[in-house]
Amino acid sequence: MTFTLYPAIDIRGGQCVRLVQGDYGRETVYGDPVAMAKRWAAEGATWLHVVDLDG
Repeated sequence: MTFTLYPAIDIRGGQCVRLVQGDYGRETVYGDPVAMAKRWAAEGATWLHVVDLDG
């Protein structure tokens, strides 16, 4: 059996973030989403799941 993992990038306020259980008050900011996408690509990702939390 094979499966595909889709790395996720959540964007809020123009920054790559991670929310704790969807709580906007408990977020970790990771910085530039483009840099994060390039990092995932360098790790071999061919697809990304991108979510604009401001949308």
